[in-house]
Amino acid sequence: MTPESRRNMMMTLAVLLVGGGIAYGLLVGKPGPAPAAAPETAPPLVDLVTVQPALHSLSVETQGTVQPLREIDLISQVAGRVISTADSFAAGGFFASGEPLVRIEEADYQFAIARAESQVAAARQRVAEERGRALQARREWRDLGSEQANDLFLRKPQLAAAEAALRAAEADLDAARLDLERTRVSVPFKGRISEKYVDVGQYVTRGTPIARVYATDVAQVRLPLTDRQVALLHLPLSYESGGDDSPAGAEVVLRARFANQAWEWRGRIARTDASIDVDSRMVHAVAEVQQPFAREPDSERPPLAPGLFVSATISGRQIDGVVELPRDALRTDGSVLVVDNQQRAQTKPVDVLQSTSHRMWVSGLDRGDRVIVSDPSVAVAGMEVTVNDSAALAGRGN
Repeated sequence: MTPESRRNMMMTLAVLLVGGGIAYGLLVGKPGPAPAAAPETAPPLVDLVTVQPALHSLSVETQGTVQPLREIDLISQVAGRVISTADSFAAGGFFASGEPLVRIEEADYQFAIARAESQVAAARQRVAEERGRALQARREWRDLGSEQANDLFLRKPQLAAAEAALRAAEADLDAARLDLERTRVSVPFKGRISEKYVDVGQYVTRGTPIARVYATDVAQVRLPLTDRQVALLHLPLSYESGGDDSPAGAEVVLRARFANQAWEWRGRIARTDASIDVDSRMVHAVAEVQQPFAREPDSERPPLAPGLFVSATISGRQIDGVVELPRDALRTDGSVLVVDNQQRAQTKPVDVLQSTSHRMWVSGLDRGDRVIVSDPSVAVAGMEVTVNDSAALAGRGN
């Protein structure tokens, strides 16, 4: 190595040593950060509602399908050929109570009446003959001077048999006349035909279905109710013994759309089903609407026909101590946050009576309670909060 190269190497090593010493001094000799106090977190700002529990009547919303109160299969009680039908005997036709809907050929039943009348006349003749013979037998027995008469000699059994035969013949005549009346098939209530099964010229036997009909004086709707909804209503309950002390049925407003328009019908809760639904565990209340096919003056409202799906609003009973709050005020554990006199949040359990997507009605709060109605996740129990005064004032009288 030349003296020149050795000199350059020494200079480079010296520069490195000096630079490393300066860097080390800077890193080791740098002063540490001065300790500082943690900044204080301000209490969260919350919106309040000062509640005033009051008496409320909460309605219940549910749905159901319209059904007729009475619907039957009209059955022929006699056999024969259908010879005529009423003009209204068609699906959708209305009929009056007792109106003949179908007429069955009568000739066979008129012949049966004639034969039964002949049997009655013959039976009456036999009764008259036996009565005459019995009278003659009593006279003959009296002439014999005996005090004890023999029933057979006095023809009492023969007279009783003749009278029984007369009653049987008269019963056969009544049955023949009844069969003749039954050739005119009718229904003992006014109604409407939903389906017809026979027509003119068809032969029917006893038990042949003629049509399916339903009464038009009353329509009913079975409305499912949850346990919480039942608690809000006065339901007409029936008991096996004693009088029925249940309150009158609640008013019901039924709503449906027909022909692209919204319509309403009014009725009442008439009864509840005999049992609780085993699948849904719901109670079914039955609402009845009187004269669902009657046309109201100056109204184009359609009839409340069976099969129509309706929504129902049932008037609830009066409940004291109810408070209306925003739905967001409810916590996941079924409680709300109230602010005490020390401006700290405290949990208070409530009973939710009814709720929608935005509002709820609860019980369990006291008059003057200040309830946090903003997002309850911003505060926890025991935390100090800052009250939004404008929100608190807006909530008074709720």
